[in-house]
Amino acid sequence: MKTMNMTKPLAGLALILNMGGVVEAKAETLSLSDFQSTSHIVSVEGTAKWMAAVEKATGGKITFNHFPAEQAAKAKAQLDAVKSGILDAALLGPSYHSESLPLNSVVDLPGFYDSAVQGTKALQTMLKDGPLRDELLANGVTPIFGFVLPPYQVLSKKRLSMPAEWKALDVRTSGGTQAMTARSLGAVGISIPGPEVYTAVETGRLDAILFPLASVPGYKLNEVVSHISSNGSFGGYSFVMVVRSDLFDSLAPEIQKTMVETGNQSAMHVAQAQDESAGVLIEEWKAAGIDTYSFTEDELKAFDESLALVADDWASRMGGDKADAVLATYRQLTNE
Repeated sequence: MKTMNMTKPLAGLALILNMGGVVEAKAETLSLSDFQSTSHIVSVEGTAKWMAAVEKATGGKITFNHFPAEQAAKAKAQLDAVKSGILDAALLGPSYHSESLPLNSVVDLPGFYDSAVQGTKALQTMLKDGPLRDELLANGVTPIFGFVLPPYQVLSKKRLSMPAEWKALDVRTSGGTQAMTARSLGAVGISIPGPEVYTAVETGRLDAILFPLASVPGYKLNEVVSHISSNGSFGGYSFVMVVRSDLFDSLAPEIQKTMVETGNQSAMHVAQAQDESAGVLIEEWKAAGIDTYSFTEDELKAFDESLALVADDWASRMGGDKADAVLATYRQLTNE
């Protein structure tokens, strides 16, 4: 496994016939891209561990050239880069591809899961079969595994509690669905990729950020805010590891099985690691003088009331029975 800088991504993993006529997998290298830094918990506990697990389980028949931190493609260009063959695989943020993957944005809805483990279990189930998987396949990529970030919190330079305090604020959101959450609270949702958020807050372009606690250190956002909530649920965010479908379909069945099985393990591992990191981070931030606070029961109730219609608005915006079915399934799975 290598982390590359300027090397051109290597495409292809072929099958060859040996002299006895038995099909064997040729040892090849897959180019894999993501937009997280190598220090981000998603990379350390997710992408890197999965690549290492695949290489070990396949005995080196599958190896990777890893292009982190948008080296091979910007966050919003990852899907197109895989579809076009520039890359073999990518860790997608579906919210950055809402036009191509609208139904996958159901994970962005507020108030559905309380932990990354809970949300990841629901997403993994929905990626195995049904509309979320079909949507990815229709774009020429095969989902290997998926996981979610912990519930989004609000980070700001002043404490934000009741919804009335959010009126007319410019709030960073991760996509159209989360922008609906901001609007329901009276704020203006502004979609900005994670790597650009630090500067946007530092320069005053943003009043607040919706962000998961486990991802804050990866972008050093604790350096530019003074207040961080700890028990809100302002939406979620999913990551899906995908491989170009024609490439994946050409792999030997045992290789496909290995990639998926190690992916299932990696998904739950990174989800648990994120949940466990939250308590440690909160104590660190408190020690550094950041106001890390919990909403009161009355405040949580007020947020629930303000955000109650976001899910229905999402289904209406998506349109059709398929969106209703996706929402119903997601609601059921996150309530189990």
